[in-house]
Amino acid sequence: MRVTIMSKTLGGLLLLLAASCSLAADWSLADLMQQLGQKKAGTATFVEKKYIAMLKQPLESSGELAFTAPDRLEKRTLKPKPEAVVLEGNKLTLERSDGRKMSVNLADRPEVSAFVESVRATLSGDRSALERYYSAALSGGSEQWQLNLTPLQPRMQKVISQIRIAGGHAQVRTIEFLQADGDRSEMTITSTSTK
Repeated sequence: MRVTIMSKTLGGLLLLLAASCSLAADWSLADLMQQLGQKKAGTATFVEKKYIAMLKQPLESSGELAFTAPDRLEKRTLKPKPEAVVLEGNKLTLERSDGRKMSVNLADRPEVSAFVESVRATLSGDRSALERYYSAALSGGSEQWQLNLTPLQPRMQKVISQIRIAGGHAQVRTIEFLQADGDRSEMTITSTSTK
C-alpha cells in the first residue's frame, strides 16, 4: 500500500515537472519580444558595477532610467558623479555635471548604434532591430529568462563578446556587458513604474 501511494506521488510529481518543463520550452523569443513590446513607458533605478582588470574593486554608479517606446532611453547617473545619457531616435547625447554636452548621430557610428540597439530593441520588443546586430538565444521561462546576445558585426565583436539581459515576464532585471578584453559591467535594475 505504501509503495503504491509513494509511486503515485512520485508519478504525480514527475507529471508536474514534465508539464512545467513543457511550459518553459514553449516560451520563445517571439513571446518575450511581444511582452516587452506592450510596455509603452517605464522608469527604474539602477546600480551598475564595472569590473576592470586594472582595478581591484569594481567601479559603482547608481541612478535612474526612463524609457519611452519606441526610441527614447534616458540614463541619469546620480552617484558618484551626476551625468546623463539621453538616446532619442538616432541621436545620443552625453551631458556631464559641468554642463558640457557631446552628441553623436548613430548613423555616423555603426558600432555605437549596435551597442545601443542591444538595450533599446530589447526594451521596445523590436526583434528585427535586435537580430540586425546580434545572434539572440533565449533560455529559461516566462518567469525567469535570460537573453544572450552575440554581436554579428566583426567591429562590434572586437569590443563586446556577449550581452546578457535577464528578467521575468516583461521586466528587465539585469544587463551584463562582457567585453572582448575581459572587462565587464553589470547593471541591476529595479522598476519603479510601467505603462
